[in-house]
Amino acid sequence: MAPDEFVDFYGRQRASAILRTPHGSAAGPAMDAAVRAGFRVCEFTLNTPDALAAITHLCETQPDVVVGAGTVLTCDDARAAVQAGASFLVSPVVDEEVIECAHSLGVAVMPGTATPTEMLRAQRAGAQLIKVFPAPASGPAAIRACLGPLPFLRLVPTSGVELDNAGEYLAAGAHALGWVAPLFRPEWLASGDFDAIEAQARACLACSSTTA
Repeated sequence: MAPDEFVDFYGRQRASAILRTPHGSAAGPAMDAAVRAGFRVCEFTLNTPDALAAITHLCETQPDVVVGAGTVLTCDDARAAVQAGASFLVSPVVDEEVIECAHSLGVAVMPGTATPTEMLRAQRAGAQLIKVFPAPASGPAAIRACLGPLPFLRLVPTSGVELDNAGEYLAAGAHALGWVAPLFRPEWLASGDFDAIEAQARACLACSSTTA
């Protein structure tokens, strides 16, 4: 999927499932549960054991799902992720070299930013989407404040997104939401409670379809 197509698709979906876990054997079944619930944008962080294999497997078994890689810190990470099948790359930081590498690979890139200065820097470097990380203390109000003078940014909050504030983030102007810990709870991953993850995924998607 071309970067611009992904940006539009993500904006329509309004939500992604982001999986980070030390339990590598749980990664595939956990993401499958999120897909059964309706998630169509899915991300495996590269510090999850066997993340590249999980990306490849999901690409091969779920052709209607757009799969990406998170915690991309180097160009080697980027190339390995795209070779595994990733259609978008996410980083916790702004690194112009990684952004340029994503362009050369033909995939969308979403660097992590914590300030308006970092957001604009990432956008000017060519990032199509801007991850808001870590969670701002003022939550949705920070999104609204940043978009006031910078309305052209496509901001995607990740950490800090919860069932009770998802609608507020969207109402504040977020392009989409990244669901992490509230969706993939550590205790469910450790115990293999994939039914609980599927039920929670449905709740997350319901919250992502409304605005406060």
